[in-house]
Amino acid sequence: MTNQELMALAIVVVAALALLSVWLLMKRRTTTALRERFGPEYDHVLRTRDTQAEAERELQDRQRRVDAFALKPLSQGDADEFSASWKAIQARFVDDPRTAVVDADRLIVDVMRARGYPVEDTRHRLDDLSVDHAHVLEHYRAGREIVARHERGDAGTEDLRQAMVHFRAVFDELVAAHRRPARRAS
Repeated sequence: MTNQELMALAIVVVAALALLSVWLLMKRRTTTALRERFGPEYDHVLRTRDTQAEAERELQDRQRRVDAFALKPLSQGDADEFSASWKAIQARFVDDPRTAVVDADRLIVDVMRARGYPVEDTRHRLDDLSVDHAHVLEHYRAGREIVARHERGDAGTEDLRQAMVHFRAVFDELVAAHRRPARRAS
């Protein structure tokens, strides 16, 4: 090989290494940003997908989907009304825990709807919440699981009490969000 050919080869190798370094840096930044945004949901999705790239693509798809929503904070009046409804449901729990838990689940859906989430597609509800409320997502998952067990007749009063605790965490997060500015669609 001539000096000129060796020099050309060296330039190609250096350029390839530089591109690889940039790609790895961008990948690391993407992973870090997704981990920070989705918290424990990042790990949950990672466990359910074949590869890290597949899991990260799903999370990015969730972000794009939710970014297209016209999400808005609750007005103070709506927040007060929802809070009053929650208190009424909580008070009914003593006499009728089964109905109260179902009503609490419905109230969360009502709050989501009022905030601008498309709640009709139950398959996407958890995914949609994960984008801006990932830290309470496990509460919603656990509460929904108890409701499903309740519907099969497999949940006792203590289970239903736990569902209320889980739903309360989600409810508080969604209603308290009225104090924060909403993320607007681009």
